[in-house]
Amino acid sequence: MTDILIIGGGVIGCSIARELSKYSADITLVEKNIDVCEETSKANSGIAHSGYDALPGTLKAKYNVLGSKMLPKLCHDLQIPYKQNGSLILGFSEDDKFELEKLLDQGLQNGVEGLSILNQKEILALEPNLNPSVKYALYAQTGGIVDPFQLTIAQAEVAYLNVVTFQMNTEVKSVRKVKDHFVVSTNRGDIECKVLVNAAGLFSDDIHNMLSSKKLKIVPRKGEYCLFDKQVSDLVKATIFQLPTSAGKGVLVTPTAEGNLLVGPSSQFVEAKEDKETTRQGIQYVLETAKLSVPNIPLQYIITGFAGLRASEVGKDFIIGEAEDVENLFEAAGIESPGLTAAPAIGQELAQQIAKRLKLSEKPHYVKTRKNIVRFEDKTNDERRQLIDENHEYGKIICRCEMVTLAEIKNAITRPIGATTLDGVKRRTRATAGRCQGGFCGPKILEILAEELRKDPKEIAKFSEKSTLLIGLDKEI
Repeated sequence: MTDILIIGGGVIGCSIARELSKYSADITLVEKNIDVCEETSKANSGIAHSGYDALPGTLKAKYNVLGSKMLPKLCHDLQIPYKQNGSLILGFSEDDKFELEKLLDQGLQNGVEGLSILNQKEILALEPNLNPSVKYALYAQTGGIVDPFQLTIAQAEVAYLNVVTFQMNTEVKSVRKVKDHFVVSTNRGDIECKVLVNAAGLFSDDIHNMLSSKKLKIVPRKGEYCLFDKQVSDLVKATIFQLPTSAGKGVLVTPTAEGNLLVGPSSQFVEAKEDKETTRQGIQYVLETAKLSVPNIPLQYIITGFAGLRASEVGKDFIIGEAEDVENLFEAAGIESPGLTAAPAIGQELAQQIAKRLKLSEKPHYVKTRKNIVRFEDKTNDERRQLIDENHEYGKIICRCEMVTLAEIKNAITRPIGATTLDGVKRRTRATAGRCQGGFCGPKILEILAEELRKDPKEIAKFSEKSTLLIGLDKEI
């Protein structure tokens, strides 16, 4: 029995766990994957949206603006990358200007600060690499960029330090309510809880529909992206959007919080909630559409492509709070864009609702931050020498593209909720995230993981137990 069980280890589940960990309660989070941040949270734009796009009066609008205001301080406390670089929504005609003015008015209704319409001269002075045919743009000063991996992982670590229990590789099979508590059956046995928190992302409708007569339907919507080498990260400074459509905010061109250039996403409804394949058509669409904003996109600097799935609920708005007909089932469902931005506010809201229901008291000694992994690449040469003097493993570069050291990789593995896969190391240190995509450092990181975890190298995976890399030694085979 646990007081509170959270289903889902994405940015929403981890935000809820961090906020709940401020209270004295027994809290457990279950995640079906081998690590947190393995589904929607790992494959999105990393944009901190200002809040002009969501329709006034919706939960998307409310939590977008609240989350946007919370992110700068939260990222500072968590010691993770965040940059308020602003965003531009481009218009190429007088009709587009009319639509931009509607977005401006919408943003003002939502409480967004720092919005203005710029003319062609003002736009090109800010962003000279944009399409010279641009005539108008909505400028959102409060738009930003954040590392979605670290936002998820850092919040999980803070929750862990405040005694939240994390159970990975734990897939929920069924949920039922028995009198005044829930029984959650998983592949690792049953868990009973007083309060159940449904933050299962793409699968939140499955959890909800096991308990409620008022059914939800999540439809996965795939978005494909191209990631570019850091050499071209200064192509644009702000996040560049085109006018949004019914399919979403459209294809963007943006620097990332970690210094890359990102283009995408496409928008395509798909049947399967596991369909994360990239396609020739999707990538071509993304690149051709992006050229309307930035004509000279340097395609030769693409280092990888990827796809993610948004959890679109047919009602087109977030679902947040206690289920109408199931007492003590609290939910964050249908969390698509701007879900990453809204996550801190959603976590705070649900934690407060649950604390009130269970009459929880706040802890006298809450740990609000954690010590981040030292970034050798970011240090001056004098600081690097000092690090090496203190720990010689900082003197051994494992990932040359991102200048990640042996000390950083070992820290990623041994810290709270440490990495157990190559992708886990990547999201915590950026090793394998550079232009060679692990071609040089991947085998060495595999060896380090096997040694630190005391596992057979054949057990080490890229991201799941089904993605192991080795089948044996050459001479044996």
